[in-house]
This record gives sequence, C-alpha cells and structure tokens, in this order.
Amino acid sequence: MATSISATGFKGGLCSSFHGSWGTSMVGEDYSMLVKSVPTHVQVGKPVRSQPLMKNVNEGKGLFAPIVVLTRNIIGKKRFNQFRGKGIALHSQVINEFCKSVGVDSKQRQGLIRLAKKNGERLGFLA
Repeated sequence: MATSISATGFKGGLCSSFHGSWGTSMVGEDYSMLVKSVPTHVQVGKPVRSQPLMKNVNEGKGLFAPIVVLTRNIIGKKRFNQFRGKGIALHSQVINEFCKSVGVDSKQRQGLIRLAKKNGERLGFLA
C-alpha cells in the first residue's frame, strides 16, 4: 500500500502500520489532533505596497518656506495649489520663450526646467 501526504495529515499505509503496534485509540486521537492543527487552506493576500512619497525633501526649509506655508494656511490648500500650478506654468513658459529666442535645443531646455525646480525646492517655494 502506498503512503501519501496531504495538507490534512497522513493517509494510507503509514496510518495503518501504526494501528497494529500502538492500538487504535492512540492513533485515532493523534491523527484527529494532527488533522485539526494543520490548516487545509492557506490564504495568501496581495503584498502590502507602500504608497510612493511625493514629498519635498526640503519641506519647511529654505528662505521662502515660512512665507509659502503661511500663505497656504491662510488661503487654503486647494486654492494655494491652483495658484502654485499657475505660477509654475508661467515660469515654464518664460523659460521656453527664452530658449526659443536664444536657440536652445529641447534637451537643454528640459535641463533648465529641472534646474529651476531644484532651485525652487532649495529656496522653499515648494514647501
């Protein structure tokens, strides 16, 4: 007789071989305890993934950060973000017009926009 192992315990020849040597009451109790202790199904959930932090590393730092934070608290976060978005768009337009007039290619223009963002972070405009 072949022995098979499943998630619910031992079946087949292994159990029947214990019956002859130990007696039925000992094996029956051990087997039922083993069956109850071994889970039949294991649920695996989705891995927990933390949200990416889109936070400014220099938040609260910089020369203009106190003014920016005070203004945000006075006019409200939603309105402040709209105002900030318009300011950033206008600044990008100025950079684009400057690059067109001087003859800068698009790769260098993108580098200037990134530089402006880094400088804005350091100065506290994006606090």
